[in-house]
Amino acid sequence: MFKAGASMPITTLDPNTALIVIDLVKGIVAMPTAHPTADVVARSSALAEAFRSQHLPVVLVSVNPAVHGRADQAPRAYNLPEGFADLVPELNHQPEDHLVIKRNWGAFTNTGLAEYLQSKSVTQVVIVGVATSIGVESTARQAHELDFNVTLAIDAMTDLHLDAHNHSIARIFPRIAETGTAQEIITLLQATR
Repeated sequence: MFKAGASMPITTLDPNTALIVIDLVKGIVAMPTAHPTADVVARSSALAEAFRSQHLPVVLVSVNPAVHGRADQAPRAYNLPEGFADLVPELNHQPEDHLVIKRNWGAFTNTGLAEYLQSKSVTQVVIVGVATSIGVESTARQAHELDFNVTLAIDAMTDLHLDAHNHSIARIFPRIAETGTAQEIITLLQATR
């Protein structure tokens, strides 16, 4: 269901690996998506708990829905309901989690995320969330360009459009990351700690 095309299987997790959860906020998970967001949230939450249990950084990313720039498909930010950008409660946001509020697709742009991860000596990131071809892919590309090792839990992400999701997984992710399931990552995390 989630795999499309060849991928590079997960070989290892660095000792200092962080989890980055993209846009699992009330307004976004309520949108119609290619895969059930309840499954994405459940798998992402399980990853967050696994990372917390190993005392590894968990980064929860939300979006500032302010309109900026020009685009044919500008977001309707001014009509968003109250609580749109609130993290879903299933993530169980903890005080030690690092919260990032982004204004762009990628979580690294003008957020201080790279500096935070460097301060924690993080060398690898695992990325999950919505949307695969937008926030997840943009953040993965940025992490790759910043020389982090990148891993993607492809069953803990989805997109508004199946073709966009499949394109990211089949064409983009194999060039910048290792991919696998949330359970494969949890199993590897537990086996290497």
